[in-house]
Amino acid sequence: MSLMTDVMPAAVILVAVAILIDLLVGDPRWLPHPVVIIGRMISSYERLWNRGTARQRQLSGAFLTVTVVGGVWLVSWLFLLVLARLHPGLALIAELWLLSTTLAIKGLGDAARAVAAPLNKGDLPAARKALAMIVGRDTQRLEEADITRGAVETVAENTVDGITAPLFFALIGGAPLALAYKAVNTLDSMVGYRNERFNDFGYASAKLDDVANWLPARLTTVCLWIAGVLLSMKRVKLRWQGALSATRQQAPRHPSPNAGWPEAMVANLLGVQLGGTNFYQGVASHRATLGTPHEALQVRHIETTVRLMHGAWLLFFLLMSVLMTGLAWV
Repeated sequence: MSLMTDVMPAAVILVAVAILIDLLVGDPRWLPHPVVIIGRMISSYERLWNRGTARQRQLSGAFLTVTVVGGVWLVSWLFLLVLARLHPGLALIAELWLLSTTLAIKGLGDAARAVAAPLNKGDLPAARKALAMIVGRDTQRLEEADITRGAVETVAENTVDGITAPLFFALIGGAPLALAYKAVNTLDSMVGYRNERFNDFGYASAKLDDVANWLPARLTTVCLWIAGVLLSMKRVKLRWQGALSATRQQAPRHPSPNAGWPEAMVANLLGVQLGGTNFYQGVASHRATLGTPHEALQVRHIETTVRLMHGAWLLFFLLMSVLMTGLAWV
């Protein structure tokens, strides 16, 4: 065993390298992405199994959840085991790649800046098009403030789904558990809706996603606040004083038990108001507002949110690494 692995668990080093790969490469379109494969699997099973009475739909939806999540973990574990038998180096390379696919650090930052760039030039049609790539809401008629709100909300919420929660599970159980989490997340995004089609069938998927994100969401919220304090020392205008207490009061207003925490924290740090009315295929959806509007949303808030995102995931990784290292010494 090397001096490095004596001091720090191998899982921490492995995940750190995967983070570096994601930051440098992101998700090249020419490489097959596991989430795309998982999504196709869910779509195929949903067409076959989402039928019958409400009770039957609930049971088949629960079976789908167990099948997909358990199947993804088992297949990825067996895949790495076979590669390890062939050559340990092959398994290492494969696990690093699989781990990097569960992270969206580069992708999330790039997507947010792709919205901000045309906004800075006053090109609303291009900004709306860029926002439509990362949100499900209608964007065709949005003005600058609502385009900015969409980008800020997306970065805040996906700091958990796309970065810190996968890091959490990767450090605990390597690529198989991180991919299993992505399966949970993908299930929720595809069938976890409260509508006529998915209310019963997607119930188990939505509840499992709530459980999986509960702790990462709250730890990330604290990390966002610490990042806000540190950025304030660099003269970034943030309202970190009182943000913790305000977030505790406001986060439960969000329909998701987890997404409201990072969104409320970002809103309070920026001193803006998030939430409100969105339109989905022409139908209005009203959400409770988060944060206090000390100032109007402006394009500069997108870049500040990206900086908060980077600070939060880095702090989260450091915190988890310290905990993992401490447990390894016990």
